[in-house]
Amino acid sequence: MFSPSTCPECYSLQTSGVTCQEHFHTLLYWESEIPAYGDIHHLTVLCYHLQHPSLYSPEGLQSAQKLLVDFLVYGLSPAQARRQNKDIVDSGNRQIRITSRPGLRGSYSVPVHWTMTVADVVAAGKENYLTSVRAWAGSILRALQELPPYPVT
Repeated sequence: MFSPSTCPECYSLQTSGVTCQEHFHTLLYWESEIPAYGDIHHLTVLCYHLQHPSLYSPEGLQSAQKLLVDFLVYGLSPAQARRQNKDIVDSGNRQIRITSRPGLRGSYSVPVHWTMTVADVVAAGKENYLTSVRAWAGSILRALQELPPYPVT
């Protein structure tokens, strides 16, 4: 018999025994299966990682929050974001670590109340993928804008 657990990072209830990472892999599979879904791959990866901040370094987490704003508020495309940030993220020039390392993991100052998680995107079904990922990204932006010590703008 399976006992439900809670994700330690996004706090989603895992009633089916499926982890957030397994749900994330489902989304990546859908993207490989339906090429048009790759159009929002940048949001899928960003959303998952923002809700699992220990995948980032503290600086990487701040950069990811800014990137979400760039995409959703300023309408940057992934290509525009790459051009705008190429010198910052180029491994030869980069002054910060983006991914986490032991002892260098991103986190939020307070628990975040996420209204939508990767599990919700999967539950909405493959046919609603594009709409669901956009809604997920918007919900994350709203949640981050409520965080202290500074809102994401």
